Amino acid sequence: MSKLHLFDMDGTLLHGSAAAVEISRQLGLDREIGELERGFAAGLLTPVQFAQQACELWAAELTAREVAAAFDGAPWLTGIREVWADIRARGERCAVISLSPAFFVERLLAWGADEAHGSRWPVVPIRQAVEPAGILTSAAKVRIADELCVRYGLTRADCVAYGDSLSDTELFAAVPRSVAVNADHHVSDLASYAYAGRDLREAYALVRTGQ
Repeated sequence: MSKLHLFDMDGTLLHGSAAAVEISRQLGLDREIGELERGFAAGLLTPVQFAQQACELWAAELTAREVAAAFDGAPWLTGIREVWADIRARGERCAVISLSPAFFVERLLAWGADEAHGSRWPVVPIRQAVEPAGILTSAAKVRIADELCVRYGLTRADCVAYGDSLSDTELFAAVPRSVAVNADHHVSDLASYAYAGRDLREAYALVRTGQ
């Protein structure tokens, strides 16, 4: 039976970091994005408010070149390509679902993900306002997972979720198996497996050996 592996990106595939942090670092805005990240983590900012304020930070300077540099220089876990190659070799599917901007998330398609879904932030260079309807939430991860299941002829019972924080809680509660990757308390009690480290192959092995 085929499976659908659903990966969060920020804090999961990215070790201790997030797309917005890496992009802001390229622009010398570490302090400013740090304040927004803390506000979001504390529940003081909604995903839409976070996106709006981040776009205001970036609007004057962000170009596709900085996005590419941020992606290439980000602290990715090792073994991502190898894990996704193994998943596809087994006839299974892998998808990334992240609240981060789609223009960053979709770069993971080149690494072997079957699907990459992110929030629809304004295109770079940023000249338009954030459209709230395009910003993903924790609940949206479940909706997208369900849509992918329909597309691939699978059900939630065939899904495995990988995540690290509050935005993954609804998905972890919706699927039968999950891996907490370098996770905080929001998902640690919900997960089937827990992994701490910097190699996705080791986290993936928990799923393979636990079958």
